[in-house]
Amino acid sequence: MARLAVNVDHVATIRQARLAKYPDPVMAAALAELGGAQGIVIHLREDRRHIQDRDLEILRKTVQTHLNLEMAITREMLDIALRIRPDRCTLVPEKRQELTTEGGLDVVGQEEKVRSAVAELHEGNIEVSLFIDADEQQVRAAHRVGANVVELHTGTFADAGTAEERHRALEALRNAAKLAKSLGLKVHAGHGVDYTNIVDLREIPEIEEFSIGHSIVARAVLVGMEQAVRDMIRLIEGR
Repeated sequence: MARLAVNVDHVATIRQARLAKYPDPVMAAALAELGGAQGIVIHLREDRRHIQDRDLEILRKTVQTHLNLEMAITREMLDIALRIRPDRCTLVPEKRQELTTEGGLDVVGQEEKVRSAVAELHEGNIEVSLFIDADEQQVRAAHRVGANVVELHTGTFADAGTAEERHRALEALRNAAKLAKSLGLKVHAGHGVDYTNIVDLREIPEIEEFSIGHSIVARAVLVGMEQAVRDMIRLIEGR
């Protein structure tokens, strides 16, 4: 059965909208774990639009499950990761003007840069995941550079406008997951996953973990974080 890792970035988004002290993503992470989450995810962006350095430092000390730091491949972020030592780093593309991450990391187009970052993080005893599109060449490149995990970008599936586009995207995810598993990579998935489309994604047996943020935080505003997490876990488990 796939695990649920909860991304608490958008708790920090609400806080930063007023530059206030609340709501606290650290408290949200603790409540998510109480609700059954088996991991906490945060993205420390270069522009610090939501998660702040202090959040990362405190979460490293307080998360009871595992902490996954999403990050761009920059010298600053590598240095922070090696100092804080999260359980996992997920390398993602990052554009300053995007609302959220728009697509997967182009491992094929920057193989040496990614390989160097993976090796450096491994030297710090940090597991490395690559956030990639459901594309055979990207999966194979992720394997070549030594990643432990691929997190398949589910945004194309989540944003599909027609049944045909949705079917094509789901098939691409299935094929990429099978290939990654056959190469010995762990398979995770995330981006745009919600309480409706998880029903299709949970049927891909190779997926070991879902990284879900926005939909859970949005539901938590209405029903509370623990309940929002429990609701998603029930759907992942097919209950």
